[in-house]
Amino acid sequence: MTTNRRPGRVVRALVATAALASLAACSGVTYAKTPVPTPSAPRASSAPAAPAPVSCSNPLQSYDPLPSIPASSAITDASVRKILDRGYLIVGVSADTFLLGARNPLSGQLEGFDIDMARAVAQSLFGDENKVQLRVITAAQRIKLLQDREVDMVARNMTMTCGRWADVAFSVEYYHSGQKVLVARGNPAKTLADLKGQRVCAPKDTSTLDNLKKVPGPIPVAADTHTGCLVLFQQGKVDAITGDDTVLAGLAAQDPYAVVTSAPATSDEPYGLAFNKDDVYLVRYVNRLLADMEKDGRWTAIYNRWLSGALGKAPAPPKAVYGR
Repeated sequence: MTTNRRPGRVVRALVATAALASLAACSGVTYAKTPVPTPSAPRASSAPAAPAPVSCSNPLQSYDPLPSIPASSAITDASVRKILDRGYLIVGVSADTFLLGARNPLSGQLEGFDIDMARAVAQSLFGDENKVQLRVITAAQRIKLLQDREVDMVARNMTMTCGRWADVAFSVEYYHSGQKVLVARGNPAKTLADLKGQRVCAPKDTSTLDNLKKVPGPIPVAADTHTGCLVLFQQGKVDAITGDDTVLAGLAAQDPYAVVTSAPATSDEPYGLAFNKDDVYLVRYVNRLLADMEKDGRWTAIYNRWLSGALGKAPAPPKAVYGR
């Protein structure tokens, strides 16, 4: 196994970790004697009701779009009204996924394909794309922050799966990606199967890492983010990185010694904008917006701005699937 160490290259990675701790105390309680129930008296259960099963035969299927974008003043949905009354949209995004969501080192501003999608929703709701608070999160934080309502939406290259539909709601697919492999120039490997005995990095709590673990041969290595994987790659601690083609294109653009192999993608990675699963109206609103952006060319313009240089001419936008 060969690793490449490149002295002189300076890598700065910011890794944020958070930990929550809780303490519980119990006090003694004296109970009165409880009568034995008679057979005719049903016994009440204090156990919480089991959640209703989530039906999902197609993870791409989302809620029907609104007939048209309503005036903000006419919206009565409680969740959206809370956003409007607050005065800005809170969106969870990446700050280290070049081309999708990354901080510009010159301006200090977050920019990329996903950032423009978030701004498009803010523009529609408020008439001002800047009325959005972009909250930098990791992939592992996406679902919990939506469930805790700390963010209104996640625009962070999130793959739609039936398993995730049990925890959050998705818009229709807004970008179609696929899992590929990044290696050092000169490494003959093209696919994950070619990397037998070699260390391959993927971010924690992602479908990418799940897919990697299913392939016999490579040695999976988890990092907090794809940038964390790039740091390990540049330090010679891993031999390859796997991820969506969009993400790997951004990593390769930052490292002249790295290349995305020419092998076909090994998976389908449909991206959806994610929401709290109770925010059905907001999902329907965004689905209407995405349909309008496809028709009037805004989706293609955003693609061309960020992705055409790395991935080529803009494809047709993903076909929306409704009826959930």
